[in-house]
Amino acid sequence: MIDLYTAATPNGYKVSIALEEMGMDYNCHALSFSDGDQKKDWFLKINPNGRIPAIIDRDNGDFAVFESGAILQYLARKSGLLMPLDEKGQSVVEQWLMFQMGGVGPMQGQANVFYRYFPETIQPAIDRYQHECRRLYEVLDTRLGEVEYLAGDYSIADIANVCWVAIYEWSGINIDGLDNLKRWMADIMARPAVQRGIQNPPREVTAETAVKSAKTMLMK
Repeated sequence: MIDLYTAATPNGYKVSIALEEMGMDYNCHALSFSDGDQKKDWFLKINPNGRIPAIIDRDNGDFAVFESGAILQYLARKSGLLMPLDEKGQSVVEQWLMFQMGGVGPMQGQANVFYRYFPETIQPAIDRYQHECRRLYEVLDTRLGEVEYLAGDYSIADIANVCWVAIYEWSGINIDGLDNLKRWMADIMARPAVQRGIQNPPREVTAETAVKSAKTMLMK
């Protein structure tokens, strides 16, 4: 059994989607950013960085794993799913996973901050991060013109990237002309396991309260 500590964010949904796709039993524990759950002592013992998501594998000596990319790799190895068995295939998955971890996620996260949450409008910052996200999306679009999924077959790399790309409108990113990206995103988001995953935890807050919660976090 996996205990998943998470919230309704792209990084959180990566893991709940993967668990659903892999058919693994898990308990979903939703953390409240407004209450600062991620900074409380009990959670810092699971993830010393105070961020979601994190898991505890109860079947492996209560082993804790944090960082969404590391969790995806751990679960893929544990289940034998969503990751090729050959060395080259694994490397391709890991490359596109790291593309998201080092590029799409951080850049789009900053786009969200300056476009949606920051207390003042700093247009050069908004433009910088939205333009960089568009560039990264174009890299994905080019790749997806060559293959159906980022690593050939559907994998944790697709899950990691699509969780961010799917919120492009919230980030103010233009995807006009990126037809391969649109095809890929629509295909993945229609998967039953993905639909189940984005309900764990459900989005129970409005856009207004989400912004308020995010601004509270920025002040900490």
